[in-house]
Amino acid sequence: MTITVKEGPATNESEVPTPERTTAGSRSIGRVVSVSGGQVICLLDAATAAAAGNRDDALQIGSLVKLAATRNSVFGIVGGLSIPIPSRDGTNELRIIEVELVGEIIVDGADGSEMFRRGVSTSPGLGDPVFAASQDELARVYQPRSSDAIEIGRLQQNPTVPAHAVVDDLLGKHFSIIGTTGAGKSCTVSLILNAIIEKHDNAHILLLDPHAEYARAFGDAAEVIEPDDLMLPHWLFTFEEIVEIVFGAEADELITEIAILRDLIQKSKIRFLGATDEANLVTVDTPVPYKIGDMLRLLDQTMGRLENRGDLTPFQRVKNRLNALQSDRRFSFMFPSGVVVRDNLSDILSRIFRVPTNGKPIAIMNLSGVPSEVLNVVVSVLARMTFDFALWNEQSVPLLLVCEEAHRYAPRSSAEGFEPTKRALARIAKEGRKYGVSLGIVAQRPSEVSTSVLSQCNTIFAMRMTSEKDQDFLRAAMSDATSGLLDSLPTLGNGEAIAVGEGVAVPMRLAFATLPEDKRPKSSAARFSSTWQTTDPAVGTLDQVVERWRQFASK
Repeated sequence: MTITVKEGPATNESEVPTPERTTAGSRSIGRVVSVSGGQVICLLDAATAAAAGNRDDALQIGSLVKLAATRNSVFGIVGGLSIPIPSRDGTNELRIIEVELVGEIIVDGADGSEMFRRGVSTSPGLGDPVFAASQDELARVYQPRSSDAIEIGRLQQNPTVPAHAVVDDLLGKHFSIIGTTGAGKSCTVSLILNAIIEKHDNAHILLLDPHAEYARAFGDAAEVIEPDDLMLPHWLFTFEEIVEIVFGAEADELITEIAILRDLIQKSKIRFLGATDEANLVTVDTPVPYKIGDMLRLLDQTMGRLENRGDLTPFQRVKNRLNALQSDRRFSFMFPSGVVVRDNLSDILSRIFRVPTNGKPIAIMNLSGVPSEVLNVVVSVLARMTFDFALWNEQSVPLLLVCEEAHRYAPRSSAEGFEPTKRALARIAKEGRKYGVSLGIVAQRPSEVSTSVLSQCNTIFAMRMTSEKDQDFLRAAMSDATSGLLDSLPTLGNGEAIAVGEGVAVPMRLAFATLPEDKRPKSSAARFSSTWQTTDPAVGTLDQVVERWRQFASK
């Protein structure tokens, strides 16, 4: 394709010179008959219409076309195809396509090379010719805008054209992967994260894994934190989080008990620090170690003084709850028995956030063994620690937090979930990019995820989705996607997605690359038919199940 540049300097220093429109080497398919904002309607010519069903590169939803505007070449994505007045034999019909403009070819002022950029400075006019984008033009439009890009798949319409994501843009403004169960979300997460760590040996990624499915997907590159070696000591939790752990849903009714707990925690922290200057500055939320034993001793002393002149019920209730948590092995990650309480915050941060990476740039937090009643509280602690660590390291260690099943931690309904968890994730979503912390949201139902979290994700990979409510939600969130692309959400195949946002060159329908078997998460469904036909479990199977069940519960 030949492109000529207008003679003479730009009219002002900020103006970017643009190439003149060209038709050399392009296949004409029609002309512009309507322009309305960023949408253009084109009438296909007779030859294109006659050959439309016989060409391998026939136009379809998502196809890229070029429009020769007055001064430059503008590109758009086909969002609709129609025959307004069909005839019985298919002759003498008007065939039109609806095109959403996405960008244009400009000339780089530095070296005179042509490059694609989003946005359109000159719209096409009535009668301007329309062309099918050539292979070279497809490559130019969809090529990454930065050398720091990862290949994640191929265009669904043209498998010869690779699809890329730019890492800085993808992570700098957060991303989300949305789709119904079985659409391939877990494989997509593994694909993207593996592509990132292959190019970035010193990445710092924390993946929250609620179903224990990602351990095998990253091989030796991952530090897998299992339930039996998870360490989140109680003193890392804020007072609001501890109240949820100790009292749960009854907290609103136990005002006196909460006041007692607050006093005990603060006094126990001061006792741990001893006669130091730091002890004078301790609050109930200061991340300072304290001993549950000190709290129980303080309780006993207080109850002894009040024995003959006060109601001991609130004090006894606090004591019973603390003793119950200490003896429940499911909470050993918070209250480990036989372990000396010490200030090991640096060790905890080192393992979770991979500092140093030691060849393992990603930490997988297996949350499947965390008691369901406190899962949201644990996520709250991790999200809050992620933001605080990023805040105080002043962008020297950028972090990525990936939340699988995000609708569980940050539900849209104000009546569901744990409010501090929502606040912690929303804070990362709103302020994280300023401090070098990125958020990856993975969910089945976008309409059920907190709006304050999902709306901050500037790159969205939308996989197959059949719920009209979810589709409407995405239409509002994906402002630069064509209506035609979004209308195809229910028909996407497994491993396909509509990608929109800062992390990709232009809105596209892509097929993600196929992962090798050893890189796939353990997320396949059970084989009901074959198993029910061939396997009759022996009684011993039940004994094994019961033994594993009890061993897990007693860890």
